[in-house]
Amino acid sequence: MLTRRVSRELLAWKNADRKKCLIVQGARQVGKTFIIEDFARRNYDETVEINFKELPSAREVFAGDLDVDTMVTALRFRFPDKKILPGKTLIFLDEIQECPEALTSLKFWTLDGRYDVIASGSLLGIDYRRASSYPVGYVDYLHMHALDFEEFLWAIGISSDLIDSLRGFFTSRKPVPEAVHTQMMAHFRTFLALGGMPEVVQRYVDTHDFREADAVQRALLQGYQYDIAHYASPEEKVKAEKCYLSLARQLLDKENHKFQYKEVEHGARAQKYYSSIDWLVRADMVHLCRRVTDLRYDLDDYVQSNFFRAYTTDLSLLLAMKDFGLKQHIIENTLLGNSKGGLYECAIADILHKKGYQLYFYKNESLRRELDFVIEKDGAIIPIEVKSGNTRATSLTATMKMMEKSPDISAAYKLVDGNVGTGGGTIGGDKDSGSGGATYTTLPLYMAMFL
Repeated sequence: MLTRRVSRELLAWKNADRKKCLIVQGARQVGKTFIIEDFARRNYDETVEINFKELPSAREVFAGDLDVDTMVTALRFRFPDKKILPGKTLIFLDEIQECPEALTSLKFWTLDGRYDVIASGSLLGIDYRRASSYPVGYVDYLHMHALDFEEFLWAIGISSDLIDSLRGFFTSRKPVPEAVHTQMMAHFRTFLALGGMPEVVQRYVDTHDFREADAVQRALLQGYQYDIAHYASPEEKVKAEKCYLSLARQLLDKENHKFQYKEVEHGARAQKYYSSIDWLVRADMVHLCRRVTDLRYDLDDYVQSNFFRAYTTDLSLLLAMKDFGLKQHIIENTLLGNSKGGLYECAIADILHKKGYQLYFYKNESLRRELDFVIEKDGAIIPIEVKSGNTRATSLTATMKMMEKSPDISAAYKLVDGNVGTGGGTIGGDKDSGSGGATYTTLPLYMAMFL
């Protein structure tokens, strides 16, 4: 069974003194139902589970009065073998977006406080079926992603102890022993080829067959396309699907990875397609990396909202948009050109997004400078440049020299297909930055999980 860090967050929710109902959000097939069912088995005497897609008739439980005693009575009639006792029973409402009244009921479960209730859904950001009274202020939220890179390493048998030893090289800024580094880059390329969707990773773990995993990826992509067709409004269906399926071209086939509407349709403009991008974001199918015009905190103050990059919420879906031959090139490390750089950039975006960072990129056309990512941490900003080799980071070097006295930058990183930089390694000391005071740290790509 795949180990997920979200299990610890669910346990913390259960043990809280005063808790609200919990809504677990996330894209489809990231493992929400499985992990909640496993959590319930381990921590409750019984579970009352309603999947509103499988049991649409169960909506009747929430069709009348929404006071807790009435709902519990209805549940006992519906599930006569369940005792439904406070503190001993978890009430799990899955695919809750299919029953707006159940979503409304969460307010009253929270106000009553006797029962633990978790709700889950894949498209809760879509307005196609709004609850009559959304329980604002009465629920806690937990956003769940597919496996991040560290969880992927656990899945393929890399222990937490080994990962902690790698973290020691990150902290000390010392090179990783070459044999370990070579193996970690091989694991990183496997992650590139598979992504983190649980079913894909499990199929690979069970079979070690990339073709088997590829078949699962393609089935998942078809499922996402079905969701667009089923849930998007009639005017958005075709446009949203075109935008989504253009991402492989946008990110892997072009040198400039800014989202361009002309890649969706010849002559297309934002006026026609921006609402479709917004729909995909709210449906948890893509996340955006927005352009900023200055490297100062708060980055939102410098965002150009009409310039952005759009990434799939997991690499599995992006890889399914390309033919199987791409996986062979990834594993054999024979990728060249835009595809290699684009894929490494997508992997770093995936890792940072799953760590909870809002992503930005910096571009100054007059100075001819561009940074792949900029993130915020503890009131400061962190520039990041991604290299498919270990070449000079010209833009990062020039930027750090310009910003060396800026209090807004707490750290900067060059992530490379290479080992840890040996020139000092922190702000103030990496020789290959070529600058004076403010410098950057060179790290192997897989250490993005420690940022």
